[in-house]
Amino acid sequence: MGKDLLKAELPRAQNGAEPQLLLTSLLGDFWYWRDEHIPATALVRLLADFDVTSDGARAAMRRLVARGLLDTSRSGRTTAYGIPARTSEVIVERAHRMLTFGATAPEWDGRWTVVAFSVPEQARGLRTALRSRLRLLRFAALYDGVWVSPHDLGADAQALLRELGIETATVLRSAAVPGGTRQGDPVSAFDLTALGKEYRAFTERYEPVLESLAAGLISPAEALRIRTELRVAWRRFPETDPDLPAELLPPDWDRPRAQRVFLEIYDRLGPLAELRFRQILGTVSPELADLASHHDSAAIADLYASLGDRRAHGDTPFEQATAARRLDEVTRSRS
Repeated sequence: MGKDLLKAELPRAQNGAEPQLLLTSLLGDFWYWRDEHIPATALVRLLADFDVTSDGARAAMRRLVARGLLDTSRSGRTTAYGIPARTSEVIVERAHRMLTFGATAPEWDGRWTVVAFSVPEQARGLRTALRSRLRLLRFAALYDGVWVSPHDLGADAQALLRELGIETATVLRSAAVPGGTRQGDPVSAFDLTALGKEYRAFTERYEPVLESLAAGLISPAEALRIRTELRVAWRRFPETDPDLPAELLPPDWDRPRAQRVFLEIYDRLGPLAELRFRQILGTVSPELADLASHHDSAAIADLYASLGDRRAHGDTPFEQATAARRLDEVTRSRS
C-alpha cells in the first residue's frame, strides 16, 4: 500500500467534536496534575489543529470557566487557564474507566434487577425523569412500565424512586423462567444490533491508523488530532453500552475487536501526540512546554491505584457537568 493511500485513509472527525469537549480532552490527556495555567494563545493554537477558529476557541474557554471546569488567571494582558483543584483525580478515574472498559464482560449470577412502576399520564414530566434516570443506570425498557438490568442495581433503583417520590413501584431481583418468547426475554430490551454496528463502524474507521503507524507515516500533528478524536469517539461507549454479561452477548459481538484497536492506537500515538502538544505550547511558553506529558494505559492504571480514598464522590463541577450532560443526552434521544 502506497504512502499516499495510507495517508488518505487516516480518519477525520465526521462532524467534528465541539470545542469544549476537545479542549477538556486535550488538557485531560497532557496537563492534569499540573497547577500551572496555560496562556489562552497556546490553547487557541492547539484547537486550530482541529479546525476550531480563534473565536470558537476563546468562546469555549469562557464557557468552561463559567461551568467551573477551568480556572482562569491573568498576568498583565495575558489570560491563562488551568484545571481546577480535585479535577485531576476525577480525570484519572474516568480515564481508567475509559481505557479498561470492554476488556472483559462482567460475571453474572443469572438474575435480573427488575423495576416495575406505574406513573399516571398527568405526571408526564415525572415519568420522563424516571425513564431518563433509569437509562443513566443502564436499565432498558422491556415494556413501558417494566425496566430490566442484569446488574445488581436494586439499591440504586430504590434510591432513585425515593428521590423522585414514586411509591407505585416495585424493585425485584429475579431470574427469567426458561421457555418464554423471544420478545419476552429480558435481553431483548437492549438494542445490541445497533450497538454492534457502532462498534464495527468504530473499528473500520480506525484500523487503518495501525497500518499507517506500522509504516511510520503519522506526523506529530496527525497523532495529536487522531488520538484526541479517538478518545472523544470512544468515550461514549462506557456511557451508553449496558455492559451485559458474556452469556447474553451475540457470538459475533464486535466490542472486543474495537477495544483492542482503541487501546493500541491510544498507547502507541501517545509520544508523538505529546511532541505536537509541546511544539504548540513551546511557541508561546517554552518553559511550560517542558511540563507537558502523555499517559498511556499502564501509567493510568498506576495513577488510579494510587488514588485510594481520593476517588470521585460526585461533588466536583466536572462530575456534575458530566452527569448533567448525560441526563440531557438520554432525555433528548427519547424525546
